[in-house]
Amino acid sequence: MKSASQNTAIYWLGLILGLVILLGLGQLIRFRVDLTEDQRYSLHEATEAVLDSLSEDIHVEILLSGEDLPAGMRRLQVSIEEQVRTFDAYSDRKISFSYFDPLSLAEEEQEEFILQLADYGINPTTLFVNQAAGQQTKLIFPGILIYSEEFETGALVLKGEKGMGEEQILNQSIENLEFELSNAIRKLTRSDMGALAMIIGHEEMKEDDGYGLVEALDGDFEIFKVPLEQARTVQDLVNFKIIFIQGPQQAFSEREIYLLDQYVMQGGNLVVLSDGVQVDVREAGGEGTLAMPYENGLENLLFKYGVRINKDLIQDLNFGYFPVMGGNFGDQEQLVPLPWPFYIQSTRMYPHPITKGLDLIYLRFASSLDTVLAPGVKKTPLFFTSDLSRVLTAPVRVAFSDMQREPDIEQFPMQNLPLAYLLEGEFTSLYKNRFLPEGFDQSEFKESGEGKVVVIGDGELFQSQSDFQAGRPLNLGEDPFNQNIYANRLLLRNLAQYLDNPEGIIASRTRSFQIRPLNRVKISQEKTKWQLINVGLPVVFLLLFGGAVAAIRRKKYSR
Repeated sequence: MKSASQNTAIYWLGLILGLVILLGLGQLIRFRVDLTEDQRYSLHEATEAVLDSLSEDIHVEILLSGEDLPAGMRRLQVSIEEQVRTFDAYSDRKISFSYFDPLSLAEEEQEEFILQLADYGINPTTLFVNQAAGQQTKLIFPGILIYSEEFETGALVLKGEKGMGEEQILNQSIENLEFELSNAIRKLTRSDMGALAMIIGHEEMKEDDGYGLVEALDGDFEIFKVPLEQARTVQDLVNFKIIFIQGPQQAFSEREIYLLDQYVMQGGNLVVLSDGVQVDVREAGGEGTLAMPYENGLENLLFKYGVRINKDLIQDLNFGYFPVMGGNFGDQEQLVPLPWPFYIQSTRMYPHPITKGLDLIYLRFASSLDTVLAPGVKKTPLFFTSDLSRVLTAPVRVAFSDMQREPDIEQFPMQNLPLAYLLEGEFTSLYKNRFLPEGFDQSEFKESGEGKVVVIGDGELFQSQSDFQAGRPLNLGEDPFNQNIYANRLLLRNLAQYLDNPEGIIASRTRSFQIRPLNRVKISQEKTKWQLINVGLPVVFLLLFGGAVAAIRRKKYSR
C-alpha cells in the first residue's frame, strides 16, 4: 500500500510532466482563434502566401511615434503594432518592430531622411495637439519602413478619400494596413517580376514618353515598349501580363486590332486610355480652338467588349487649374493658375480593391463613357465626376478666355458620370463570324475567352507632367503649378496589381471594419448605473462566493 508521501510525489511528478508536454506541444503546434465578428486578427490567403515565402527575418520601423498623439492617431499607431504582431504570429520567420521618430535626427540628417521618405510616398502630416500651454502643431510621419538584410522599402499607411471625415479616414487606413504591410514585404522579397507592354507606333505617350508609368511601376514589373506592327502572331503578346495603350493619335490597322482582340481572348489584360476628341491646348489662346472628334480604330473593339468612348468632353466644377500668362513682374513673366473645368479632380470612388481609399484623381480633357450590351461581361465603374458636371458634344470650343467668366452652376446638371470602367468575364471576339485579316490562320482563332479590359476616356491619365523650370518630367500625380500630389500613381499601381492577380494581396483591400462609436447621450444618462454594474457587482459576487466557501468549509470540518 502506497504511503501519502508517495501519492503526493506521483501527483506532483505527473503535474510537472503534463506541463512540460503542454509546453512542448505549444512550441510544435501553433494556432490562433479569431473570435472577432469582422475577423480583424485573421489574414487573407494571399497575405499568408507572402509570409510563407519569407526566407529571412524582417524588421518593421513604425514612424508614427510619440506618447502625445491625439486619440485617433494613437489608435492607428496601436493598430500598426497589432498588425505586425499578427504577421509575426503567422510567419515562420521573425517579424520584429520598433518605433522611430524622424524628427529625433540631427538637422542635417533629418532633411536627407525626410527626402528619402518622400521617395516611398511618406510625406509628413501636421496635427494640432492640445497641451497645457494651449494648442500646438506637431509634425508626424504616418508610415512604416521595412528592412531585410539587404534591402529596405516603405509605405504610407494614412490614406483616405477626399471629403471623408477624420474617423472615416482612420478606419479606412486601419482596414488597409494588411495590404500596405504585405505589399511592402512582397516588394522587398519578390525575385520574379512579370512583363508589361506599352504599345508604341501610334503617337502614344506624347507628353512624357512613358516616364510616369515606368516610374510608378518600377520594381513591380519589367516594362517594355512594344511596336505592335512588328508583332507577327498573338504568341508575341501573350507573355505580357498587361498591355497599356495610352493616348494613341494615329489609327490602328486591322491586323493590329486583331492581335489585341486575340490577346484578350487568350486571357490577357488590356488597358485602353483614349480620348474621344483631339485637343491642341497650344491653340487655346485668343478666340480659342475646336476639339474635334477623331477615330483611332479601337472604337469597334471596345464597343464589342461593352463600352463606348463618346466624342465629347466633360466639364466639372470640381476642377483643377491651368496656368496662363498674367503679365510681367519686372522682367519676369508671371504664370497665374485659373480654374479650368476641363481638368477634373475626381473624388468619387467605387468601393473596389483598385480604387477604395484613393484621394483625388486628376484628369485632363476626359470624354464620357457609355456601356452597351455585351453578354457575359461584368462592367464596374471605378471613379466618377462630382454632382456638378456636364458633357459638351464635339466640336467643343476650348479657349483660355472662358476662364475669366464665372461658371453658371445651373449649366452643370449632371452628376456621378463614370470616368473609367473595368470589364471582366467571358468576352466575344470582334472577329466572330467575320473574315480574319490577311495572314492569320483560322485554326488558331479563338472566338471567345476570359480576360480583363480597362477603358478610360482620358489618354493622359497615366502620363506625368513636366517641371517647367527644371525641364524634367515629374513623378506621376505631381502637379507642377500648385504642388498637389494626386492619387494617379496609386491608382496605376493598384490597377496593375489587380489585373496581374485579382485574388492576390490586392484583394485584402476589400476588408472593412465596422466603426462602433459609443452613444454619448446614453453614456450621460446611464453613467451611474453602469459604474455600479462594472465596479460594484464584481465585488458583491466575490463577497457572496467567499462567504459561501467559508460556510461550506466551516460545516465540513466542524463535524
